[in-house]
Amino acid sequence: MDPRAFVRTLRLILIVAAVGLASFPLLVILDLSEGGTGYGLCPSGVASCRNPYTAAPELATVLTVGLLVVLGGFRVTTHLARELANRPVQPDTRSR
Repeated sequence: MDPRAFVRTLRLILIVAAVGLASFPLLVILDLSEGGTGYGLCPSGVASCRNPYTAAPELATVLTVGLLVVLGGFRVTTHLARELANRPVQPDTRSR
């Protein structure tokens, strides 16, 4: 696989992961508002949810750290893409 195509694919995966992590709290709230379990946050529904006070800050911390890791990876892949774009093209010296 071409290194440039690999870096583009990796950047696309990181973008999708960042959007997924950023939208996860909204999806949990939407699920809870429709009577769901909040993707396991409240197993019996929101009416009988008995989570400790630390559940929300813990979830926020995990999502924030995850988003920072993904954005850091995106920054590294963007730098790598620039390096690959600025690298001179080597002529094909293979025999035909």
